[in-house]
Amino acid sequence: MSGKLQEWREHKTAAHAVPFFAFLAFMSLGAVQERMGLTSGFAWDPWWKREPNLWIYPLQTVCIGAMLAFFWRNYTFRPVRGILLASVLGLLGILLWIAPGHVFWAAEMKEGWWKYFGFTDRSGVDKGGFDPNIMKEEGAALYWGTVLFRFFRMVVVVALVEEIFWRGFLMRYVLDFDGDFWKQPFGKASVVSFLVVTGLVTVVHSPADWLAAFFWGSLVYFLAVRAKSLFACVWMHAVANLVLGVYVMVTEQWGY
Repeated sequence: MSGKLQEWREHKTAAHAVPFFAFLAFMSLGAVQERMGLTSGFAWDPWWKREPNLWIYPLQTVCIGAMLAFFWRNYTFRPVRGILLASVLGLLGILLWIAPGHVFWAAEMKEGWWKYFGFTDRSGVDKGGFDPNIMKEEGAALYWGTVLFRFFRMVVVVALVEEIFWRGFLMRYVLDFDGDFWKQPFGKASVVSFLVVTGLVTVVHSPADWLAAFFWGSLVYFLAVRAKSLFACVWMHAVANLVLGVYVMVTEQWGY
């Protein structure tokens, strides 16, 4: 490995931030493909044109997973503790997140101002989700490969990338952004870091999810302060995303 590459590999701030922003960049590929006229809703078109997320998400998973592996030595997940609390908070957080949409779907509600509290339609793929059933046309292997990649992305890659950035980096950075913020202990609390980190976690989601995202961000912040463990935060995120994934597969609420 060259000296420049090795130096980059050992850059702790880059290790915590670059995978996150690369992850966000991948999220824009669907919009780029659409602007270039490479997407289509016609049934006779190939699946990669009808549902770009079916190739974007696996590509994103592989690339971001490789980045995490490249930077892995910079991450400190220990101590491994607070797992029970993390599991409970993860389950509570995701139930609060999906409850309004579930009520909207089960009660056959109509769209209204209450959509800003999460009571909105989640059945479509127009909110960033995808319907893997389209891959059944391509055979069982591709269908299950797509589903497994999606779960791996949600449960492992997303949980790692987001917690490494939000809790591993940003909570510290806000505490001492003009000094050596890496000297700040993990999980150190302050009103400013809570408002900045939880506020940004909230606004990166769609308006319909702002209330749920604020509660979610508050719960993970509490866990970080209480357990003082990045592993616990990743575990909480993984539990929540696993439950969400199972819920989506059962209810076909692909909008999540």
